[in-house]
Amino acid sequence: MRISISRPNVGALAVALTITLITAGSVPLAAQNAATLTGTVLDASGKSIPDATISARIQASGSASTAQTDREGHFRLINLAGGTYNLEISARGFATASRKGVSLSNGLTQDLPITLNIGDISQSVTVDAVVSLAAEAAPSHSSLDAVSAESIISQTYIQNFMAPTGDYSDVIIMSPGTFSVSTNGPGLGDTKTFFRGFKDGFYNMTFDGIPFNDTNDPTHHSWVWFPNQFLGNTDFNRSPGDATAIGPSNSGGSINLLSRDESDSQNIRATISYGSFNTRMMSLDYESGPFGGKAKKSNLILNVHNLDSDGYQTYNHQNRWGGSAKYQFKFSDKTVLTAFTGIIDLATNTPNVKGPTRAAVAQFGDNYLLNNNPADPLYYNYSFYQIPTDFEYVGLKTELGRGWKLEDKVYTNRYYNHQQYNGATITATSGTDKLNSYRKFGNILQVSQESKWGVFRTGVWYEAAYTDRFQIPTDPRTWVDAAVPNFHEKFITQSFQPFGQYEFRATRRLTLIGGLKMSNYNQHLNQFADNGKTIGNLGGLAFVGHTANYRAWQPNASARYLLTNKWSAYFQYATGNVIPPSSVFDVKSANVKIIPAPTSTTAYQFGSVLHFNRFTLDADAYFIRAQNPYASAPDPITGEPVYYLAGDTQTKGFEVESTIVAGRGINFYLNATTGSAKYADTHLWVQNSPKDTETIGVTYLHRNWDLGFFSKRVGELYNDNGAFNQAISIDPFHITNMYFNYTVKGESRLRGTKFRVAINNLTDSHAITGVSAAVAGKTGAPYVLSQNDSLTMLAGRSVSVSMTFGYAPKH
Repeated sequence: MRISISRPNVGALAVALTITLITAGSVPLAAQNAATLTGTVLDASGKSIPDATISARIQASGSASTAQTDREGHFRLINLAGGTYNLEISARGFATASRKGVSLSNGLTQDLPITLNIGDISQSVTVDAVVSLAAEAAPSHSSLDAVSAESIISQTYIQNFMAPTGDYSDVIIMSPGTFSVSTNGPGLGDTKTFFRGFKDGFYNMTFDGIPFNDTNDPTHHSWVWFPNQFLGNTDFNRSPGDATAIGPSNSGGSINLLSRDESDSQNIRATISYGSFNTRMMSLDYESGPFGGKAKKSNLILNVHNLDSDGYQTYNHQNRWGGSAKYQFKFSDKTVLTAFTGIIDLATNTPNVKGPTRAAVAQFGDNYLLNNNPADPLYYNYSFYQIPTDFEYVGLKTELGRGWKLEDKVYTNRYYNHQQYNGATITATSGTDKLNSYRKFGNILQVSQESKWGVFRTGVWYEAAYTDRFQIPTDPRTWVDAAVPNFHEKFITQSFQPFGQYEFRATRRLTLIGGLKMSNYNQHLNQFADNGKTIGNLGGLAFVGHTANYRAWQPNASARYLLTNKWSAYFQYATGNVIPPSSVFDVKSANVKIIPAPTSTTAYQFGSVLHFNRFTLDADAYFIRAQNPYASAPDPITGEPVYYLAGDTQTKGFEVESTIVAGRGINFYLNATTGSAKYADTHLWVQNSPKDTETIGVTYLHRNWDLGFFSKRVGELYNDNGAFNQAISIDPFHITNMYFNYTVKGESRLRGTKFRVAINNLTDSHAITGVSAAVAGKTGAPYVLSQNDSLTMLAGRSVSVSMTFGYAPKH
């Protein structure tokens, strides 16, 4: 059922659309007084080949012009003199092709389709140290240069094998050892991701290398940061990383999102989508290709989209507007300026409840959440979110000479979550008026120098974040707030991380890496008097102030050995930490004199990466010892809170990932993990840590068709019941998705036009994936299920049909 929600201000998006139309009309086309050669380079199955090199040599003078194909296999050679040409086309992993006697006429454009065949054995030996067909076809794979467990997720996968409404949690859901659950449908909720026993808040997330996270604790929100319309590749590193891995919470790893690559040609795409749960999406994309006079130093990418859905869960309506712009200017081949802005504005009815109870599911169905009864505390008009966000940066890359390079990014981002929700009853104070907002400013500077001995890197990350948070009792019928809040705090967090690292090429095959990073956090926090739920009335004071300084040193070391030009092995020792949350000050009278230190992680990993032309295999084994969040207890003499670690965890396991190119466009993707994440003292399981996971994927990539089937099994895991670990067992469950895409390619003016069908949760599973206990646990006693337990469940099957209308002017 559709719920009316006030829509956000879209003025900024209208401006972006205006820029799109103006720029589309201003980009110059190829000169008309010379010959032009265009074409598309494909493999034998009809799949486009990016980064192929085309050399055109005129027979009369012997002079040559070259070009490279873009990500869709297109190339363009302009301003050629009329005459007869010999062409040579080459790409890594393919046999070189040649065309002789190609005649070009002044003022005319000739289109030339080209097919490359796989290179023979001798050719493959030369190229496979860099790339393989299987690596190119892989939805996710590691690199021969890897020194830790990683999965590089391709832009092709994101564009073709995700629901159009998906977010970054859908990008990594099929990766080794990882799982996330969307209870309202793909991209229609704030989805949390788990891997290797680490929950959200214990791993970093970055966009184009810039960390983003909440300031009260370093968690993330999938529904308002970086939908798939903004994304290119993703580098998922399942380790604390090296010294250059900046951010406040790198204990478990880093999910590094990247923006879309610039296009080599101009195109406009308009997309409309409709699917289950009355889900509608409209999107407009524009890629300028190179423009700006003869030098063509500029490139622009724009997106504007709107998502509106009733959601799988009853009355959990979502409305999201978003837009992004990425501009690149090349001062020269050595200096590039990049600017990005992204805006999201979300309005939703999602309540602040853990999920429907067993009793509610039995009475109303698996999708029950809210209702339309004003006399019920779960009335949909008693719950509102309004969350605008923005993210901007300007980056500069330049080569300074003699192997020195400099990269600098200045950025800002904002999160403003204003939420109103009700509790278990309906009274003048049963609701809550909640705000969690912050604005950040930061800078990332890195300088590197490459010599015959190796690569030296040093730099610093600095960020200042300004936060305002409160929760005030309110009447859900009128939204009139009480005079005194449950809590209110304002604070400034300054993060400072200098780092240094050297990558030493000990031999032609052996590389040794060592580095050190200092993590330093300063927090200046004011807590205001409240109604006693957090710190109390402070004896009449308006507020109390705190200053905290957290510091930790993070050394790391790794080694990589290239056994052959297709096979590498690595070892890594790495350390990570997590900044303590602002809630360490949430005690009566704010009486905190001794504050905790950042929790730390030590990780050891062994791994190997194998890249044949038609087969990749990535495998790793890991052992991680991690400190858990702090708990507190009052000192028996002073009554002041004393913080102590809740117990170390030990995580160990084995992961494997592979892609097999079967031929005729058919590829198989497989991954599997087995392991454990347990508390070191009790040997009980850490919650949301599957004992094993397995993924199988089949893709068919042939000419205009891109078809995919992916299914993941998540093994048995456990949920806690308060302080009692391993209290509730969660049975294994499957996540199965299927995708169909037909795309117009080649040099057609309609290239980029696409028909797309996405089916999420193909088997319509309603598996329980999490339980929040209603009854307190008891030592040594198994948990007895209650009808009042809150359940997290898979959203039902969803089907979406999308049509993209593409237009690309002839070069």
